[in-house]
Amino acid sequence: MTLQGRGILITGANQGLGKAIAQASVREGAHVVLCARGAAPLEAARAELSELGSAEQKILAEVADVSHPEDVARLVASALEGLPRLDGLVNNAGVYGPMGLTEEVDWAEWRRAIEINLMGTVLLCRAVLPVFRAQAKGKIVNLSGGGATAPLPRFSAYAASKAAVVRFTETLAEETRGSGIDVNAVAPGPLNTRLLDQVLAAGPERVGQAFYERSLKQKQQAGACLEKAAQLCTFLLSDASDGITGRLISAVWDRWPSLPTRIAELSQTDIYTLRRIVPEDRGFAWDE
Repeated sequence: MTLQGRGILITGANQGLGKAIAQASVREGAHVVLCARGAAPLEAARAELSELGSAEQKILAEVADVSHPEDVARLVASALEGLPRLDGLVNNAGVYGPMGLTEEVDWAEWRRAIEINLMGTVLLCRAVLPVFRAQAKGKIVNLSGGGATAPLPRFSAYAASKAAVVRFTETLAEETRGSGIDVNAVAPGPLNTRLLDQVLAAGPERVGQAFYERSLKQKQQAGACLEKAAQLCTFLLSDASDGITGRLISAVWDRWPSLPTRIAELSQTDIYTLRRIVPEDRGFAWDE
């Protein structure tokens, strides 16, 4: 059991991917604190996970809004008090935000998406870093997505926030290099969760015909596997991933189980990072 005895804090953990990550963590022997805004589904998830774990495992739940500093402080304090120790953080809480053309969507909703997806991630990292630095050990996993690596028309708040999460991950990895703390981002793939249902409910007028049709096809074909993304997260929370840091890793497309054998190569390259493409990368010599 790769997470035996470890304490993991998981946000957005009452459903979907967050719940799947919590389930995988519990199966690997971890104590967990589940966080979400909805009290009833959060308690239901806690009760379900309690049945999955052993009598010795602590399965706790805390209602919190990750975009509120006071909630984050209370959440981390609760985790430190309730768990034997705190070893890992999974920043999974996120929203699509408003759907539609940038100049037409509600500005308050656009800003709210940034507050949850980006600022919530940063706030949680800020709160756990003193603990991880003091114990010279810690794992941070930030959930990114398709919006980080390609334009996502009509989802500008989501795309901007998720790209920012990846660059923040890379930056924080540099700030913590050599401290025993690893910070990585995960692209889970196209999942059939509540976010997909929101896209289909919004319709092609708001999300665009092409994206709507792609989402409809994804719904019909079941999408990517939740468990595969959860397995990647538990890998990144475990000792097996020690030394892998500052990377955006795809649960679907990347051969991440073999990364422990490639750490030396990985650390000397920009593989699995964001970068600017220059003419030479595409065979052009524009500067000559």
